[in-house]
Amino acid sequence: MDAKPGKFRLLDYFLIFVPLSILLALLRVSDIYIFIFSILSLIPIAKYIGKATENIALQTTPTIGALMNATFGNAIELIIAIFAIQAGLLEVVKASITGSIIGNLLLLIGLSMFAGGLRFKEQKFNTQSAGVSSTMLIIAVTGLAMPTVYSLTVGGAATETISLAVSVVMAIIYILGLLFTLVTHKHLFDVGDELRRVRVRPTLTKRKALIMLTVFTMLAALQSEILVSSIESASQHIGLTQVFIGVVIIAIITNIAEKINAVSFALKDKIELSIEIGTNSATQIALFVVPLIVLISAIISKPLTLVFPVFELAAVIFSVLIINYIGSDGRCNWLEGAQLITVYLIIVIAFYFI
Repeated sequence: MDAKPGKFRLLDYFLIFVPLSILLALLRVSDIYIFIFSILSLIPIAKYIGKATENIALQTTPTIGALMNATFGNAIELIIAIFAIQAGLLEVVKASITGSIIGNLLLLIGLSMFAGGLRFKEQKFNTQSAGVSSTMLIIAVTGLAMPTVYSLTVGGAATETISLAVSVVMAIIYILGLLFTLVTHKHLFDVGDELRRVRVRPTLTKRKALIMLTVFTMLAALQSEILVSSIESASQHIGLTQVFIGVVIIAIITNIAEKINAVSFALKDKIELSIEIGTNSATQIALFVVPLIVLISAIISKPLTLVFPVFELAAVIFSVLIINYIGSDGRCNWLEGAQLITVYLIIVIAFYFI
């Protein structure tokens, strides 16, 4: 959800890194600078993809709007993953998936609860909506865990087939979840009413929004290719593992606009919208983007299985467990936000030494 005009004005200055990163790539300058500049360029690109998507969604039906958000809500993560798969960086792909899920559940929601809690003693949110999100997240964890458990306990050549089959099932339940919240039981979810109360209105015509979406999606593809080409060399020079880069750096940068938006809503006592942003984004990653990545990898003959490193899988499981527990009573405060941030920092510290 975009904010008032000018709210993200500071992020616009990061657009300078788009031409600079392209220039450095053409000149074949040090991969460290190419990596830094290309990843910084993704900040404003993510902002404008989100802005265009929201403006289109606000001028269409709720169903089409939800499909737009599902398709482009995590577009940069998907594009980076495709280029990383082509480059054979499968561990980076899995790490970025892990980082996006735990970042949205722990850091984004944690920052929102903490910031909102400092201004308001206690904030409330819809437990029915949170309950649906919690169940979907548990399903996502199950889908990510079972191929890994199979590989560790049984092994064999069926891992790829299992990953494909599980991906299809996960995508189906995600679509059914959209049908539930937007059609058959939409009366249980008042996010649309909440948006009307905060007066979210389109700031672009549909045509301008489509042009913006096309242009910045193309830029995202270009910058993602540049970024992926520099990851291996840059990770060696700066002393960070590719897993840490995927879990922390890529995950934070590609979702920074969402984090700012979520905190802004929390400061306006709209914590429900903040939680929706975090849980919906995590669910989209796990149940929509991951299956899509697995299917695309199979098509291009570079199969990505759902066999995750145990440490990454444990991080996702702990994240889902704590967010489900904190979200069970429909109330939150600044301490619960600090607790979520603490769990995120503990996980990040551990990943630094992997």
